[in-house]
Amino acid sequence: MKVGGGWVWRLLLLSSLTVAIVAAHEREPELDVSDDDSGLDEEELKVLMAEDGDEEEEEATVMDEEPAEETDEVATDSNVTFQVMYKTPVPTGDVYFAQTFDDGSLDRWQLSKTMKEDADEEISKYDGKWAVEPLKLNKVPGDQGLVLKSRAKHHAISAMLDKPFVFKDNPLVVQYEVNFQDGIDCGGAYIKLLSDAGNLNLEQFHDRTPYSIMFGPDKCGEDYKLHFIFRHKNPLNKDVEEKHAKRTDVDLKKFYTDKQTHLYTLVLNPDNSYEMFIDQSRVSHGNLLQDVVPPVNPPKEIDDPHDSKPDDWDERAKIPDPEAVKPEDWDEDAPAKIEDPDALKPEGWLDEEPEFVSDPNADKPEDWDEEMDGEWEAPQIPNPACETAPGCGEWKRPMVNNPQYKGKWKAPLVDNPNYQGVWKPRKINNPDYFEDLQPFRMTPFKAVGLELWSMTSDIYFDNFIITSHKEVADRWASDSWGLKKLVASSNEPGILAQMRLAAEERPWLWVVYIMIAFLIIGLTVLFCWPKKLGYDYSYKKMDASRTSIEEEQEEEEEEEG
Repeated sequence: MKVGGGWVWRLLLLSSLTVAIVAAHEREPELDVSDDDSGLDEEELKVLMAEDGDEEEEEATVMDEEPAEETDEVATDSNVTFQVMYKTPVPTGDVYFAQTFDDGSLDRWQLSKTMKEDADEEISKYDGKWAVEPLKLNKVPGDQGLVLKSRAKHHAISAMLDKPFVFKDNPLVVQYEVNFQDGIDCGGAYIKLLSDAGNLNLEQFHDRTPYSIMFGPDKCGEDYKLHFIFRHKNPLNKDVEEKHAKRTDVDLKKFYTDKQTHLYTLVLNPDNSYEMFIDQSRVSHGNLLQDVVPPVNPPKEIDDPHDSKPDDWDERAKIPDPEAVKPEDWDEDAPAKIEDPDALKPEGWLDEEPEFVSDPNADKPEDWDEEMDGEWEAPQIPNPACETAPGCGEWKRPMVNNPQYKGKWKAPLVDNPNYQGVWKPRKINNPDYFEDLQPFRMTPFKAVGLELWSMTSDIYFDNFIITSHKEVADRWASDSWGLKKLVASSNEPGILAQMRLAAEERPWLWVVYIMIAFLIIGLTVLFCWPKKLGYDYSYKKMDASRTSIEEEQEEEEEEEG
């Protein structure tokens, strides 16, 4: 069979693309942060290949330890394949709060000293431990974060803003980093923006401390969430109710399982629109007036709670036909099953042999007391005589469906001429109705807090910023999270390692790899060792023709001589 070179190359290209697509599909996708947009100047970031002997471990710094003296020196780490010159990010615009932990200090933060209400005394204390330390993997030397260190404990820590945020004319931008370094079983990594109440005491921060907004990742079981909850005050009775934004538009699982540092951003605008970003890619958006549950504004009308359905209200859409008559030949007593009249007893059926017999090898137990236990009987076993026979005991015809069976007769259904529809109570004006067209104007807040319970430790937080300018938060991210992303990308395995890891998670990929390998081998053989039978035959045929001609010429010369 002759194979066109163009077709073969297309097939080979398709195979290569298949491998690339599979590998790319299995690899956790990264959200784009290009070098052009990273905002990292050459003076701020110098990436060089690290020497093997220049490794240096960084120690965790707990709350009471002295702060590190320098944060912008060149350092190396055993988990980093780069030598990095890191510089602590500095806000480029007006901010309400900006916090790195590069100096190793938690002086700005206050641990809660209270207890959780409505909980057993043993677990009600906020005694979870916090530490300031670098990442376990993909460390950026000189960079540190706040780490939740305890399992199955309540944690609460908070800090005051530089100035309160008032919801009026400026947007709100909240941003911070999270890394589930050991994965996450059940727990959250969300933050609370604590309301500006006159009695706010950070030492008494607990689960019921009033907050204006709660934002961030949360997971339990296989339920992966990105919370955005705000507390709305009813203008009539002053009751406060939590409003939950709709679920995100993407699958969040990878952000909880890949052990990478991810950037979470909330943007809330005075026009009531909101956006949520992970790693600077939008994962959800909406409007406070349309996309939260329960709705901000109650309905204008409600069902009358005192209305009741009339006794003669007919909700039956269909009724039995009152004019229908049961056919005379309808037999309601005919059984659904009858004996098969065509069945015949198999030859060799042993009618006199029972299916089971007493075990002849069984012995009565020595401690058997017939007065207490009754007369002893040997256990029953299948009759050995029936093993070669089609059956034993009384033969019975098998049951089959009765062709005459019709069941109980029922009149067919027809439209109900008196049908009035499904009854609904009448509507009345809602006495609790109000209309708040500016839910953005929430209760001002003046502190940020982490109040968490987790079954997994070593949850890493870093680079909190609260501002009114998205570009300020973006530049802050470029100078901090962008560098973490760069280091993590440099440490990722090559394409072959990624394919192996993908196949370990999905064994069926080995079949794909093997098929592609055989295809490539086959194409290689086809190109390098083409068939030569036709050419050999032609050469042999031409040689035979020459030989016969030469022999004829020799014979003619001999005759002439």
